[in-house]
Amino acid sequence: MRDPVCEMKVGAESLTVDGYPDVGFCSEHCRSAFTADPGRYMVNAAAGQGVTAAVSTTKEPALVGAPAAGSVGGDTVHLAISGMTCSSCVATIEKVLAGTPGVLDARVNFASEEATIEVSTASLDTLTAAVASAGYTAREVSDDVDAGDIEAEERDKLYRTLIRKFWFATIVGLPVMYFSYPELFPGIPAKGTTALNLIWAAMALVTLPVMLWSGSQFYTGAWAAFKHRSANMYTLVATGISAAWLYSTTALLFPGLFPEERLRDVFFDVTAVVTALVVLGMALEIRARAKTSEALKKLIGMQAKTARVVRGGEEIDIPIDAVVVGDIIVVRPGEKIPVDGQVVSGASAVDESMVTGEPIPTEKTEGDTVIGSTINKTGSFRFEATRVGKDTMLSQIIQMVRDAQGSKAPIQRTVDKVAGYFVPAVMIVAVLTFMTWYTFGPSPALLYAVITTVTVLVIACPCALGLATPTSLMVGIGKGAENGILIKSGDALETAHRITTVVLDKTGTVTMGKPSLTDVIALGSVDEDTLLVLAASAEKVSEHPLGEAIVAGAKDRGLTLSEPETFLATPGHGIEGTVNGRMVVLGNLKYMSEKGVAAGAAESILERLADEGKTAMVIGVDGGLGGVIAVADTIKADSVAAIRRMHELGLEVAMLTGDNVRTARAIGAKVGIDRILAEVLPEDKASEVTKLQGEGKVVAMVGDGINDAPALAQSDVGLAMGTGTDVAMESGDITLVKGSLTGVVTAIELSQATMRNIHQNLVGAFAYNTLGIPIAAGVFFPFFGLLLSPLLAGAAMAFSSVTVVTNANRLRRWQPSLVKESAR
Repeated sequence: MRDPVCEMKVGAESLTVDGYPDVGFCSEHCRSAFTADPGRYMVNAAAGQGVTAAVSTTKEPALVGAPAAGSVGGDTVHLAISGMTCSSCVATIEKVLAGTPGVLDARVNFASEEATIEVSTASLDTLTAAVASAGYTAREVSDDVDAGDIEAEERDKLYRTLIRKFWFATIVGLPVMYFSYPELFPGIPAKGTTALNLIWAAMALVTLPVMLWSGSQFYTGAWAAFKHRSANMYTLVATGISAAWLYSTTALLFPGLFPEERLRDVFFDVTAVVTALVVLGMALEIRARAKTSEALKKLIGMQAKTARVVRGGEEIDIPIDAVVVGDIIVVRPGEKIPVDGQVVSGASAVDESMVTGEPIPTEKTEGDTVIGSTINKTGSFRFEATRVGKDTMLSQIIQMVRDAQGSKAPIQRTVDKVAGYFVPAVMIVAVLTFMTWYTFGPSPALLYAVITTVTVLVIACPCALGLATPTSLMVGIGKGAENGILIKSGDALETAHRITTVVLDKTGTVTMGKPSLTDVIALGSVDEDTLLVLAASAEKVSEHPLGEAIVAGAKDRGLTLSEPETFLATPGHGIEGTVNGRMVVLGNLKYMSEKGVAAGAAESILERLADEGKTAMVIGVDGGLGGVIAVADTIKADSVAAIRRMHELGLEVAMLTGDNVRTARAIGAKVGIDRILAEVLPEDKASEVTKLQGEGKVVAMVGDGINDAPALAQSDVGLAMGTGTDVAMESGDITLVKGSLTGVVTAIELSQATMRNIHQNLVGAFAYNTLGIPIAAGVFFPFFGLLLSPLLAGAAMAFSSVTVVTNANRLRRWQPSLVKESAR
């Protein structure tokens, strides 16, 4: 347990309060503080008992409840969806799932072809049946390595099938295109001759299998949509190529229906070539879309498959699923650590870059924690499994990334609404185009009407709209995971690019979060090393954090300490003891005066150190002034560079702390803080964030402690340090695994890069359709006599989606600015 007042770990023998059997206290002081105002400390108490903070996505303060199971209000289910063709399918599936009893929320990601469903009571069978009723197939997504291999095989199989269909349509389409233009190419019989009619008849026969096999997915997809009274991209393509084939076959079989021979033309080439181009576009899109989820696949592929455990005194290899908490696992040099745990014997250096993004291996010794799927480099060690299966850090990261990629950014919801009306609107435009050309067009009006209608149907591309946002979002979130930035939702990623003010909690965020020895100043006859040995030896039996910092500092300098013969602590003032026969006194000026040590010469030094944000203590030796020792919560090595980069991005940086103004200003001056919010009580942190929001600022809060949870939840974007508490990480929108401020910069820069990419995609997709459809309808014909060929329309449509996905994949080459600077 943790004391809810001071957050120290306490055992079963700790002090208690009646009515709160699960809360323990380290001292009477903390118990009295809790008794005076229990509600103030209940968030801390709940966190100490392992209770999860359930935080509303509407940014209300964190609420403490029972341990969460999956998600607030129910579980999250991920389904892989097959058969989607465009964003119209997304709307159809979301509508069906949302109407299923027991479903709280449903989001479908067209780019990843997955549905993320929040359920209360709905079973997996119910969900898959609902998707099937809409004309699609669904199965549960698995994070198993083998399942990922199967998915890749299925994707490759579909790609190969589409490529075969493309080549068949191309081989048929080239001669068909040649014989479709007797006036352009030599060696073709003239129109109206029996020879040309026979050639056209052969073209009708050979293009039929192109339609029915190469284009089979168009018809099955269109029929599935029709059965559910909807339309999709396949509806447009199937209608276009069918109209071209039917018109051509009618012209061939019933020439008497056409008053003039010049009206009797065929478009079998449109059927074959458009089918070939669209199928090729689908194949290339599958290949490109596979790359957008590469980061998630890489994470899944990192999971170990086996573990070497000690059972019955013997080392045996077992499947990773058979490992249980408490197992002792053996890891040798070069091997992958199978699950999370704690080292019980041995030592090594471990490469944790796949989780933290930190390339330098971390030294591990007895008592240190290890993370599953990280790589053991040099030594051999044994560790006890503490988290297995879905509870390991990697499994949780995979789940978080999958949930985030399945979420929707606000901009995507708007696009999806537009896209839902897109296909019906195109069908209406096609009908109006036919009517306009047939009524007002030049002779032969019917021919022009057919050409323009088919071109409109073929050029329209709802896919580009549907893919514009989710592909960029998937790549961006995946790129974040590669850099130790775990983004929980599309909302967080989109909002982060609008941040104007970053609020940093001082302790554990800007600073290390624990005191360290900073200064040893000798003012008497005793040298610095001897002074430090005496002070550290006297503090050796002390449990005070400042004393522990002095002892650790002495050990870091390689000094040998002695056991004190006597020791006496006066809380709030100092300590005295005997070390190697010498009387040592350590404390503040008042304490020195009480012990008869003349410390006037130390006053100016104490004042200077206080101005630097350090806690300074006077040390007396054998009744005389020995010197001054100072400790401080030292600033993290990369804080200054990270804050400088925030300023370069045009951000205001504020620091929130409970320290006094003097200390806060000293630290703020060192790192370049713009705004100091000092002497803020833990319960007032959220209100400080609210005040900043009241000034019209978009606020990001960065923290790591339990008392930061309400402020993280209140902020527009909460960034939780991965080195902090579970409650803080639960409350944050973004988790920084490495626990460094450079992660804040990376998260903001990644958000800006991703949103820039999304805007490029959306501008391209909307511009393509906004300009392409009117051009296909013949808007330039009255002015320039130009009409767009259905073949060019098919090519444009096929490659518009590929262009969007390819642009999204450019994000995979993105690098954080601070990483690029360090590489120079």
